[in-house]
Amino acid sequence: MVRIGGLASGMDIDQMVKDLMKAERMPLDKLKQKKQVLEWQRDDYRTMNTLLLDFRSELTQMKLTTKYRARAAASTNEDRVTATASSAAAQSSYSISQVTELASAATRTTNASSLKDSQKNGGEKFDLSQSIRSQQSRFAAFEDNTFTWEQGVVSQASLKGDGTSTSLKIDLPAGEKILTGKQDNMSVKVDGKIFKVVSNSPASENEVQLDENGQLTFSTAPKQGAVIKVDYITDQKVESKTLTDVTKEMQLSKSGLTADGFALKITKDGTTATYELGASIDGEGYTQLVENGTGTSIGKINLTTGKIIFDGEGQPKDAVIEATYKQDYAAFSIGSYTSKGEVRENFLINASESMNQVINKVNSSSAGVSMFYDTFTGQVSLTRTETGNFNKDAAEITVSGNFMENMLQFSSSTEAGGKNAVFTINGLTTERNSNTFEMNGVTFTLKQTFAEEVSVSVNNDSTKVFDNIKEFVNKYNELIDKVQKKTSEERYRKYTPLTDDQRETLSDKQQEKWEEMAKSGLLRRDPLLGSVLTNMRMNFSQPVTNDKVSGAFNQLAKIGITTTANYLEGGKLEINEAKLRKAIEEDPESVENLFRGDGATDSQKGIVQRLYDTVSKTMNQLKEKAGNSFSTQQQFAIGRTLKGLDSRINSFEKRLVQVEDRYWRQFTAMEKAIQRSNQQSMYLMNQFGGQ
Repeated sequence: MVRIGGLASGMDIDQMVKDLMKAERMPLDKLKQKKQVLEWQRDDYRTMNTLLLDFRSELTQMKLTTKYRARAAASTNEDRVTATASSAAAQSSYSISQVTELASAATRTTNASSLKDSQKNGGEKFDLSQSIRSQQSRFAAFEDNTFTWEQGVVSQASLKGDGTSTSLKIDLPAGEKILTGKQDNMSVKVDGKIFKVVSNSPASENEVQLDENGQLTFSTAPKQGAVIKVDYITDQKVESKTLTDVTKEMQLSKSGLTADGFALKITKDGTTATYELGASIDGEGYTQLVENGTGTSIGKINLTTGKIIFDGEGQPKDAVIEATYKQDYAAFSIGSYTSKGEVRENFLINASESMNQVINKVNSSSAGVSMFYDTFTGQVSLTRTETGNFNKDAAEITVSGNFMENMLQFSSSTEAGGKNAVFTINGLTTERNSNTFEMNGVTFTLKQTFAEEVSVSVNNDSTKVFDNIKEFVNKYNELIDKVQKKTSEERYRKYTPLTDDQRETLSDKQQEKWEEMAKSGLLRRDPLLGSVLTNMRMNFSQPVTNDKVSGAFNQLAKIGITTTANYLEGGKLEINEAKLRKAIEEDPESVENLFRGDGATDSQKGIVQRLYDTVSKTMNQLKEKAGNSFSTQQQFAIGRTLKGLDSRINSFEKRLVQVEDRYWRQFTAMEKAIQRSNQQSMYLMNQFGGQ
């Protein structure tokens, strides 16, 4: 519709329509204000419900026996025995004597130095952070040829089970094969569980077959999402890379390479040249790379680090570099007897790894031992991480593999077996694998051997119980304070929610202050919240008629908890600390059941049980009235009212559009009429003037 804004009449039609629409819009503003008040009220109810939810969580904790059965254990000699008691411990006493042996961990130590010139014998200190191969001349096993590296490539793979397949495959690059005959040295773990790797079909659920093509076959399919980690050895590594730019240096993915089996191919401009190792370059650790047949140098390689440096400006962009090589590696295994039975783990290391890396692999493994290398003597020890004797009259730590037996000299080693703690408790002589052990909810720790008697007494920790009850009362008072303040807020009825037009006339700070006043008192004297305060006061004041509660302690007032004298505080509680402590010490069972006792009727139920029922009922009522963040409008009373208001607002807004259009049609018709009248007047004037 074409709108004509006062061209003929000279009136400000836009402003006139706006003024008329302000009057028409007043009922709509009232509806929107009513909607805003309901939304604020809904949010206030939900805030109160959250407070009740937090308090109910505290009530859930107060239902637990641990809040009332705190135990304290005291030792007559804490230098010899210490003890702690859980809530499950009974009040009792223990007598510990004749501690003839403390529990100790099994240790296997090498008798000979792994070094031919240890620091002890005047040699330099061995560097644990440097690669083993760079220092291998210092090891006695290399001098007497009792240890040599094996050749292959050590790699890792991570696969995932699908819950149905018993077969999974390692993605091996072309030209690589699993090194057959070495499966015993390899490792497969499914979600941390160790499987024995075999070359034939698995004979048990703890075995897995690994063939030369990288195919893993389990007897039972690993569960869906299971993480399968594989440490394996291939016959060689074939690594290919297309250069994206002119390249001077290149790093191979593996280190600790062998001279045997190394080959390098470079393809550029459609021509392929093959290179092999030439002469060593003394002092730098590099070996020349020379072209087969011509002996022309193309660069050099550090076999220990796997770094290649090309001569001149390097190799051009788009050149394809293919390296085939092997590593020096070693395999070994470590086993130990633990509280979970025998555990054993395989390890694969390459020559470029340091002794620190080897130690970290062992210490972070499931082998149940910690490894220590003494740089002064060159000797090594393995200590089981658990104390105790788990394999009587036999070795508790075992090692195998040339690296451990000859390189580190464990073929000549001595084991000091683990020992159990041996002691007498309440006249009974017994043993434990650890110096810290638990009996009947009491955890004892033996600190030294002794013959004299040490007494440990377990009593109720009245201080802890008192603190728990005091904390509960404080949280109740916090709830009462917040609800009381909300239901007693002043209501400023003159401060209604701001309309859009009103907001335009106020600053941000003025709007904020206005809304604060408008939101105040929306839950003033609310019957639901007033009811829950009244009911909770009744829950606290009524006696508990339960067989487990003594008549002397069947009300809060009888144990020193009463309401404050100031009635304006809404029934807050205060504690007579001396009286409460006395009640806890005299009859802890009655105090416990006064709070958490159960029964068929309200009078039999403990105070916490009553409060829980009252709070839960109110929370449900508040949810029916105001819902929660997951509720749809149709699921709670205020929401249904809001939905009705939204419908009325939408209808009213549509009607206002029609009213505004009507006003514009009327004014447009008036403008057109005036314009026609003016045209006729001009015509007549022209006619008369022409005569």
